[in-house]
Amino acid sequence: MTTTTIVTIIAVLWPCCCRKTVTDLERLLRPLPPSCPSTLHSPAPRSQKYLSSATATYARKQTTYARRMASASRRWRRIRMTPYSSVSDLMPSRHLSSWELVGIIVGVTLFICVSGTSSWYYCQRRKRLASGRPFAKEDSVYDPILNGNTTIHDIIEMTTSGSGSAGLPLLVQRSIARQVQLCHVIGKGRFGEVWRGRWRGENVAVKIFSSREECSWFREAEIYQTVMLRHENILGFIAADNKDNGTWTQLWLVTDYHENGSLFDYLTTHTVDTNTMLNMSLSIATGLAHLHMDIVGTRGKPAIAHRDLKSKNILVKSNLSCAIGDLGLAVRHVEKDDSVDIPSTHRVGTKRYMAPEVLDESMNAQHFDSYKRADVYAFGLILWEIARRCNMGMIYDEYQLPYYDAVQPDPSIEEMKKVVCIEKSRPNIPNRWHASDVLHNMAKVMKECWYPNPVARLTALRIKKTLASISVEDKVKN
Repeated sequence: MTTTTIVTIIAVLWPCCCRKTVTDLERLLRPLPPSCPSTLHSPAPRSQKYLSSATATYARKQTTYARRMASASRRWRRIRMTPYSSVSDLMPSRHLSSWELVGIIVGVTLFICVSGTSSWYYCQRRKRLASGRPFAKEDSVYDPILNGNTTIHDIIEMTTSGSGSAGLPLLVQRSIARQVQLCHVIGKGRFGEVWRGRWRGENVAVKIFSSREECSWFREAEIYQTVMLRHENILGFIAADNKDNGTWTQLWLVTDYHENGSLFDYLTTHTVDTNTMLNMSLSIATGLAHLHMDIVGTRGKPAIAHRDLKSKNILVKSNLSCAIGDLGLAVRHVEKDDSVDIPSTHRVGTKRYMAPEVLDESMNAQHFDSYKRADVYAFGLILWEIARRCNMGMIYDEYQLPYYDAVQPDPSIEEMKKVVCIEKSRPNIPNRWHASDVLHNMAKVMKECWYPNPVARLTALRIKKTLASISVEDKVKN
């Protein structure tokens, strides 16, 4: 702290420190009351000696009073009129002790530091939100794209070139998000809530992240806008926006709305036939293969691994095909230096769907193919969930999560590690599946996704081709 700062602080504190001095001066300037009014003005006769004594006493008091007034006047004039040339001029007549002065300075310094730090942090956070958000700061005053009766599909067609797009223009995203009206909550998770919204009569899904999940929101918006990511089996991204009302910040992600909900929700309340089972399985495999594939070119697409593939993160479309969503944990392959772009978030994948190498921490986190193989393991569990609900001759199993009979509803890492890595257990394959060629072939695909050795597992592209051939064989037989 500089000398100028110390002088400034003391100058601010000076009125408080000098309060006693000013009070003394005011007391001195009060008129002195007559000492003995009864003696000086009493009409009763007094002895000459006594009158002389009283007169002398009163004269002494008047002289003392005059001296005190003169001294006080000089002091008051000096305080008010003399410029402060040094710190000593500002000090009161009753000097503060060293410890009192140190305490005052330290207290004021701490207050200034805390206030300054808080203000700096708040400004930095606002600046980070403004510079890091995946959309422009200002709305467009006039945008012909958003006028008229255009639908979201029309806007995407007008402003993009198919899958080669990196998403809608940023101003269009912001304008759409601000026109969405929220209807009701359709889901909740650790990130926040999912609402059904309306935009110009169309249903949209609005994923609202809590403020502490800012990294997940930004990462998911960033991944969805990857060049050439748009695909019919990847959840359609519409817009990203944040709404700051000065008290809290809402982080919005607007996507396509699918009224059937997640695959988990659908399988809980519906059974499927063999055609639907194959359609769902093939569509998920197709979406996963598109994620895992890298497209080389000046505007090419990097390979992406999901890292949190499960039935709750897959949406069922109206035609009962599926779309993969929730890309907040996804990682990208950086082709230039063969590295992995990992998100800076505290979230981890769902323990129930974690591959053995993830559970026992033997996976090479710097090798991108390791993440793709972990996705394939999780996909095998999803195939098992779908196949259990396949209705063959009115025979089907009730819906259950993988390892429902081996672990608790919310298992820990240690529980899953014991079952999957040590006991090497896998979900049970019912005997009735072997009586059906389709279910038998599905079981073979699952087992090839579950291998303890990650290298031995099928790739997403191979799974896609295998499921397509099973579908063709089933249609030929029927």
